[in-house]
Amino acid sequence: MTKTITFAVMHFSIAFAVAYLITGSFLVGGLVAIVEPAINTVAFYFHEKIWIKLSKSDATMEMKESIRNAGESYALRSI
Repeated sequence: MTKTITFAVMHFSIAFAVAYLITGSFLVGGLVAIVEPAINTVAFYFHEKIWIKLSKSDATMEMKESIRNAGESYALRSI
């Protein structure tokens, strides 16, 4: 948990610093430091959902291919 908190503090600090340096505004820097990580958090949630779905799809395809290969191998041996 400590690593997560320190990463969040670092992320907020970098977001604030970059926005402040570009705009010269503490308000914009603060808003970017809050809004950008919030949007990233939501985007990451959907990214994970899609990633899991694709991973399951890949695993299913690999399993089907293994079963088919085993069946073909068995069929060839029985000839």
